[in-house]
Amino acid sequence: MPGMYADGEGMKNAIRKLVSPILDFFESGDEEYLYRQSHRLILKVVGGLFLFLALVSALTGLVAALPGAIIPVLVFLAVGVVSTVVGTLGNDRAVARIWGSRKDERNGQR
Repeated sequence: MPGMYADGEGMKNAIRKLVSPILDFFESGDEEYLYRQSHRLILKVVGGLFLFLALVSALTGLVAALPGAIIPVLVFLAVGVVSTVVGTLGNDRAVARIWGSRKDERNGQR
């Protein structure tokens, strides 16, 4: 099937469908939210750092032959994957929700 994802949007939708359990949690709701573009960038950077920490922890655990090293690897990997998925594929509400940014009724900001 050449050209199946030629426009890029089809691939994005396929990946969004694959990670929909993560995105559905953060994209749900109808409350007001405060979104900033910088939050998305920081989320992507932090996700990358946590994925790097997971890799370093896994290598260190293998070299040291410590079975307990799997715990930090799983934690760092989970945080890294969620941050990267929401930062890359999530909508503005998901990014605001992971930051905990809500509009305040009194002055419109948090």
